[in-house]
Amino acid sequence: MTIEVLAAFAARASLVLLFLPFSALDKVLNFRAAVGQAGQATSSRPLATALILAGLFVEVVMSAAVLTGIADRFAAFVLAGYCAVTALLWKPFWRKPDFRLRGPSQGRETFWDFLKNFAVAGGFLALAWSGPSAQGVAAFLHDPFGSTHPYAQTRAETAR
Repeated sequence: MTIEVLAAFAARASLVLLFLPFSALDKVLNFRAAVGQAGQATSSRPLATALILAGLFVEVVMSAAVLTGIADRFAAFVLAGYCAVTALLWKPFWRKPDFRLRGPSQGRETFWDFLKNFAVAGGFLALAWSGPSAQGVAAFLHDPFGSTHPYAQTRAETAR
């Protein structure tokens, strides 16, 4: 196994580590508490239970797909959406009455968690749209200061 393959796996593992095993295991070990937390987003206990079960499915199956490379782009896209939805449902900093930039503030703490969810979503979108792969790691090792020019249009796009 090459260093490029190990580095690509490590990058993928670092993205999913939050979900598999930790968040998924927490949902299994503390299922009632998880349903109680989901109950903050909905008043229906059956819906809260369904949300937790759906979240558990996403965390396990999509994380495994990202790690194995099987349908990994789709799985990363789903996990990006999952991060965004959980930020909106469980990190509503705008509902906190004490949101302020200076001094103690529960709202500000929730705001940082909200932003972290979107940062992780961005990482999954980058994976879904471009990598990391062993080839990408090799390209970085070959030219660490190289540019990807992510906003450059292709010739076909400029001809339109």
